[in-house]
Amino acid sequence: MVLDTATLRIAFGVMALVLGLLFYFSSYRTTRSPYSGWWCVALGFFLGGATAFLLNGTAHQWWANTLGNVLLVNGGVAVWAGARSLRDVPPKRWVFTGLPAITLVATAIDHPGTNVWAGGPVFLAAMCLTMGLASQELWRLEPGYSRARVPMAAAAGFMSVFYLARLVVFLIDGQSGPIFVTFFGSAVTTMVTMVLLVVVSFSMAGLSTEQQTRALRMVATRDDLTGLLNRKGFLDLAAPLLRDRTVTQGKGALILADLDHFKEVNDTYGHAAGDMALQAFAGACQDTVRSTDLVGRYGGEEFVVLIPGASSTRAGLVAEEISRRLAQVNAADGLKMPTVSYGVALYHAGTRDVEDLIAAADEALYTAKSQGRNRTVHSDRSAGPL
Repeated sequence: MVLDTATLRIAFGVMALVLGLLFYFSSYRTTRSPYSGWWCVALGFFLGGATAFLLNGTAHQWWANTLGNVLLVNGGVAVWAGARSLRDVPPKRWVFTGLPAITLVATAIDHPGTNVWAGGPVFLAAMCLTMGLASQELWRLEPGYSRARVPMAAAAGFMSVFYLARLVVFLIDGQSGPIFVTFFGSAVTTMVTMVLLVVVSFSMAGLSTEQQTRALRMVATRDDLTGLLNRKGFLDLAAPLLRDRTVTQGKGALILADLDHFKEVNDTYGHAAGDMALQAFAGACQDTVRSTDLVGRYGGEEFVVLIPGASSTRAGLVAEEISRRLAQVNAADGLKMPTVSYGVALYHAGTRDVEDLIAAADEALYTAKSQGRNRTVHSDRSAGPL
């Protein structure tokens, strides 16, 4: 038995509806994962597009065909937005608004009432682009993110190449050409999409769970006010860095920083101003250090920075640059950013205990404060056996 395009679209719509409901109740409502949510949105768009195309050949084709193209492109954009959410990157507005708008215009001016392939080249190009962007985002995830990222990335990549091939054959062979109808027509595409949707939907559950797990881990290791690592998060990440000999030979520096006269800021300007000063210092730290360095809020107005491979001179320059950036922050209500005292301790291949390293830096910090604050003092004792 040969299934016609309308029958396949009905089957596709039913499948999209079932998968959407299944993953909404079993995945999204459980994990609240943005990726799972975007996938449900994509399935909703695909369902709507397939339903709209069922009106082709009727008096409603002129608007249904246009709507179907726009909905399917929105579905592709939702797939791409979901992939970006895995890296905590929001979707770009031009893709979410521009591609559907261009598809709408291209279809509307191409006689959709009589031409079922109105706006075909633009529609195929938009689907190729969104699937390609989704595949790229999934491949950009680190290898340890989830095993499910590989089949998901491969499936999205396949769909991008498939739509690219459809576009090329459509332009060369025409919408009624034998090659296009046989290998890239609506019936074939619906079948291919149905199979891939089933495969990737179940892989999606693994990515959604991993995304939620990472989000919870992030909340547990980050300071709410500054967004930096909290004390536990810093200590957990610093320990393996001390043991890492691959790049820095186990050498580096730790800086312990304390905002001078911070209590006076709170007493004079209020706690909101104090919070602003803490956030400004955190921003100055993030703007100064490298992505391979660690920065954390150690407690109260104390911060800690670990710089693998840094010498004593380099650590001093980092502290100086942080203070310079902090002093340039413009605050309201006459608030002047506080100065900062720093204690620096070096570590080497024999250093094993992060707490011991922090204790050495803390002694130097105490000396900096006793000498009048707003300065950097380097520890003269070794953290760990030589």
